[in-house]
Amino acid sequence: MNFLLLPLLTGSLENAGYSDNTTFYIYAAFFNVLLTYGMETSFFRFFSRHKEKNKVFSTAFISLTLTTILFFALVWSYNVELANYVNLKLRYFNLLISVIALDTLVVIPFALLRATGKPIKFSIIKVLNIALYVALNYFFLWIVPEFNIPLGILDYSHDLVTYVFIANLIASLFTFFLLSPYFFKTQLVFDWKILNQLLHYGWPIMVAGLAYVINENFDKWLIPQLLGKEINGAYAACYKIAVFMTIFIQGFRLGAEPFFFNHAQEKNAKNTYALIMKYFVVLGSLMLVFIVAYLHVFKEMIVVRSSYWIAIEIVPVVLLANLMLGIYFNLAYWYKLTDKTRFGMYFSIIGAVLTIGLNYILLPIIGFMGAAYATLMAYTAMVVISYLIGKKHYNIPYDLKNIGIYLALGISFAFSSFYIFDNNLIIGTLLVFLFLGIIYFKERKYLTQLLQR
Repeated sequence: MNFLLLPLLTGSLENAGYSDNTTFYIYAAFFNVLLTYGMETSFFRFFSRHKEKNKVFSTAFISLTLTTILFFALVWSYNVELANYVNLKLRYFNLLISVIALDTLVVIPFALLRATGKPIKFSIIKVLNIALYVALNYFFLWIVPEFNIPLGILDYSHDLVTYVFIANLIASLFTFFLLSPYFFKTQLVFDWKILNQLLHYGWPIMVAGLAYVINENFDKWLIPQLLGKEINGAYAACYKIAVFMTIFIQGFRLGAEPFFFNHAQEKNAKNTYALIMKYFVVLGSLMLVFIVAYLHVFKEMIVVRSSYWIAIEIVPVVLLANLMLGIYFNLAYWYKLTDKTRFGMYFSIIGAVLTIGLNYILLPIIGFMGAAYATLMAYTAMVVISYLIGKKHYNIPYDLKNIGIYLALGISFAFSSFYIFDNNLIIGTLLVFLFLGIIYFKERKYLTQLLQR
């Protein structure tokens, strides 16, 4: 659904406007991590093994609610000064902190749905949220101007980006309303000991999360300053074409996090984790080849305005970077399962330092491609370091040979399709089917067993 929004935004907003939209969500991502301070993952860890589960939920819930209310009150008191500091219009900033506060308040209720095995309710609410957000964007940016609908005090026709943020605020309010029963029906029990455990486990995850935000967004924060908003708008829009890989990774994380914790005590847990990694790479590599093979088709469908296409060459690199990030997330469970979350902090800090340094070095030399390569190199380094250290603390018997084969083939096919054969559709299609044939040939025994089940 969010994918359907990109053609609207790139068709309605100029490059500079889309750059402002991107900056808004960079700050949203940063504050989201800061305000949750690792509490979501901490909740999963202790909820899965604690006897008094209601105490864990209630303590985490109360903690996040109080800190969020305090944050909102404090920041709103200095909104003019802070808006100037982060270089956002006051209207944008007020909408930003409102959205952040609402989204943070529902983090633990959402986590409870996942932890207690209620994926359907979780998914329905999430889908309704994004559906409303997308529908409102279409209303404000397409229906209103198309049919000349008067909006009175909400008339921001001179600044269309505002409508995107208003749509987000309404969608967040709607989600808060759906989950509001947890604020009134929950038996409130606060346990300082549990809170201390949650914070001790979660603060390294918060630092890692902040570093992750830097890894994902520092390029889009720096490019406007070095190359201009127009270039950043094009870069950010083409970066979004990797949404398919992002959705795949997000879906994996939402399911994997509670699964890994709940199965940690099983006898064959490590073999299961190894198998999951292998097929994650298989599917991720297949997606890499498929998306790149049909990139020119996706480009015209998703990024409507041709002024954005100047950055299209970043897409194969960004897709691969996202795949490496997914592999890192898969590897990362070793330090979560062993309560050594500080390692996640170390790895993410290393990635952030590499991202910052490489962007400053490469952007002036090779332009926006330098930002894409910086992201890829940072995530690859995190994968290598996490794997090597993880072997010493929680050795999982990964099938490195086949993982390496699938990854190498996926990279070779995708990059050949784009950079050598200039996205020729016939050759790209042949490469997709060739990759599928290789997967079937190598995995037919396991796939047959899976289908029989």
